[in-house]
Amino acid sequence: MARTITLKCYLDEGVPGPEHFAIVESPMPVIGDGVLVELLAISADPYMRPRLRTNWPGGIKEGQPMSGFVSGRIIESKLPEWKAGDLFGASLPYTDVQAVSAKALKQNPFRKLTGLINESQISLGIGVLGMPGSTAYGGLIEVLRPKKGETIWVSGAAGAVGSMVGQLAKQVYGCTVIGSAGGPDKCRMVKEKFGFDHCIDYKLCQRPKDLIVALREVVPKGIDMYFENVGGMHFEAAMSCLRIGGRIAVCGIISQLSDKRPEANKIHIANMIYSKQRIEGFECGPWLSGQRGSFLTDMAAYMKDGKVKIEETFFDGMDSFGAAFQSLFVGGNVGKVVLRTGRMPAAKL
Repeated sequence: MARTITLKCYLDEGVPGPEHFAIVESPMPVIGDGVLVELLAISADPYMRPRLRTNWPGGIKEGQPMSGFVSGRIIESKLPEWKAGDLFGASLPYTDVQAVSAKALKQNPFRKLTGLINESQISLGIGVLGMPGSTAYGGLIEVLRPKKGETIWVSGAAGAVGSMVGQLAKQVYGCTVIGSAGGPDKCRMVKEKFGFDHCIDYKLCQRPKDLIVALREVVPKGIDMYFENVGGMHFEAAMSCLRIGGRIAVCGIISQLSDKRPEANKIHIANMIYSKQRIEGFECGPWLSGQRGSFLTDMAAYMKDGKVKIEETFFDGMDSFGAAFQSLFVGGNVGKVVLRTGRMPAAKL
């Protein structure tokens, strides 16, 4: 039987958990005019949280399948560009075995991972070679546009996106890199494994002023760039420490995603005029799809050359999706959260 992760009940505020999801079984699908695939790794990501709310535009209805970024293997193909055994990354419903039509593939193309990774590395297809990697790549390279010797502050530095932003900024562009993470263990890892110059433990900061003081202690002259993954007081601290010509890339506000009515940040726009500062929101689509840049080949090369080190938190089995998703909001993960579907032995991942 094929297994699908579905939304059991809405959650307008608070932290999601296993009780909000259910597994539905269905007969094994038969290939049509496209491909038959099996999902090996399923992603749990912060951006999915608002979709669980009642009447959220583009949200998921109770009983419907969850969907998002996945990586897996082609079982059977009717298309010349794909063959059995090929590895892929895609955005699909969370059904472990499914048939994808030729029309659906044309509308939402798969990314071919064969030749970039082997099957034992399939989880990288939803991490460094997936949405988080393309977010880090596009946000840093094209939104922030770093220059050698500049200083960047990265919130969520122990997470999937933040850890890669900092490593690219340090190893590829020669920047001074400051991170922010929750707790001494994560801060230690950010510096020792990911190579950040400094890391601020935001859990020691109760107010924006505390975070500003902590940031000023390590970079008295301020920051040139800020990569926003968290929101809230992090954004206010970044604006207070942003230099002339400073840039902010906004891709996430995980600290506020579970709030029913997130508190708005205050921006004194007059201060941005003569300081020539820029704030830009973005999403990963143009780089993940290959419309801009050369994300897949560049990131695969950075990984091979040791410029990007990977950390993952694994959960096993389709039934574990709720726990995997919950970990994102309670500090229970380091790096990329990966749900292994169980369609291949955990030891091989």
